[in-house]
Amino acid sequence: MTITQLQYVLAIAEQRNFTKAAEKCFVTQPTLSTQIQKLEDELDIIIFNRNKKPIELTEVGKKIVQQAKSIVSEAERIQDIVDQQKGFIGGEFRLGIIPTIMPTLLPMFLSNFINKFPKVKLIIEELTTDEIIIRLNDGHLDAAIVATPLALDSINERVLYYEPFVAYIPRNHRLRNKNKIVSADLDIDDMLLLEDGHCFREGVINLCKSFKIETEGKFHLESGSIETLIRLSNEGLGMTLLPYLHTLEIKENLNENLRHFEDPIPAREVSIIFHKSELKMQIIEALHKVISGVIRGAIAFQNIEIISPKSK
Repeated sequence: MTITQLQYVLAIAEQRNFTKAAEKCFVTQPTLSTQIQKLEDELDIIIFNRNKKPIELTEVGKKIVQQAKSIVSEAERIQDIVDQQKGFIGGEFRLGIIPTIMPTLLPMFLSNFINKFPKVKLIIEELTTDEIIIRLNDGHLDAAIVATPLALDSINERVLYYEPFVAYIPRNHRLRNKNKIVSADLDIDDMLLLEDGHCFREGVINLCKSFKIETEGKFHLESGSIETLIRLSNEGLGMTLLPYLHTLEIKENLNENLRHFEDPIPAREVSIIFHKSELKMQIIEALHKVISGVIRGAIAFQNIEIISPKSK
């Protein structure tokens, strides 16, 4: 039994197809099939039911895959230990970022990080928090940037920054004449929200529910993007709340629609999260340092009250 054979097993279990698994492992399909057959012969069991389309794991195969994940992870840790000992920061690193963070944060730190750590090959995906948790646990992501806290047994969290909420209030809205607002001013019935599946949406709902009892309004409107919420708000369909970094990109003529909160300012916690196996920690530390440094100057707020939404 070899580590390579176990890696092939994991690839087939994921792809459920020998040809696709071979492509992922950069070997020919006959080579991969031969190695799997050798492993099955050595163990005297069948790992994959090849008569099913797509291929399925046998009952014992499922148990082997779970153990193989641990063994391959521990093997990778050896290289990780060597890299850290040598002070090497490089290699492929897979990073997930949620949609309400990626458009504003990525341009702020990416060039800086690439210049400082040119040997790191970042592979970045925009994913929901639910997708990120699955991929972290499956070993398909090395780390992610999400709204926290998540409080998951298998995931570590390191806070990057606290991002204030800012109200976007159009003309003729009941709060338009207020220079600053408080959380008690918010009403879910005239709030434009992101559609279900966005953690920022949950933060806004929780903030409103803290001070108002949700009742049936004349309509309830949700959208998949913050930019669409701003456009709908400009049409007089309600107010919305924005993450602070999004307000830095708003056109100058629309800045008059922004209203900040009085102290303490409600905010969301944004963290870099990673599996508790703590692989590639030198790259995670580098990302944390670069992002924290960039954001520190962009968000100059004090007395921020942390909102703890149920993240999605």
